[in-house]
Amino acid sequence: MSEATDLKELKRRMDGAIAAFKSDIASLRTGRASANILDPVTIEAYGSRMPLNQVANITVPEPRMLTVSVWDKSMVGAVERAIRESNLGLNPIMDGQNLRIPLPELNEERRRSLVKVAHEYAEKAKVAIRHVRRDGMDGLKKAEKDGVIGQDESRSLSERVQKMTDETISEIDRLLADKEKEIMHV
Repeated sequence: MSEATDLKELKRRMDGAIAAFKSDIASLRTGRASANILDPVTIEAYGSRMPLNQVANITVPEPRMLTVSVWDKSMVGAVERAIRESNLGLNPIMDGQNLRIPLPELNEERRRSLVKVAHEYAEKAKVAIRHVRRDGMDGLKKAEKDGVIGQDESRSLSERVQKMTDETISEIDRLLADKEKEIMHV
């Protein structure tokens, strides 16, 4: 395994963390209702965790209302509980096998709550990026110890890994600041 390939792999993993973060904050809708709001919700179903869209159909009948039609009647309670506990500030109303989810008006308190959730998503992404950096640094130390690369090359690659990490974390911070601005000024 060459060092260049290793750096490419680290970059790919860091880009994956950014993509996951973008997906997470895209679910924080600030205006009109969107089925994407429920993307982060997972359900304990059939012995494993599943995304909500694999056990139910999500529709947007009105601008401030979501409807979730659960396919399996025995799962309605689990779906309702998962939505309630999802940290999205939503309170589903059971209606047989369907759940109606009125979206709260975005008052100041709700906006602050959404910003807090966005910060949690950002921290999760930063932790993932730091794990990638740690794996890269451990690989470099091992390669140096095993005599695969020299001390100077190890130091140079370590600096490149750190620079890549700093740039990726800066990108997360920039995306978070944009989303925070969007939430607070809509």
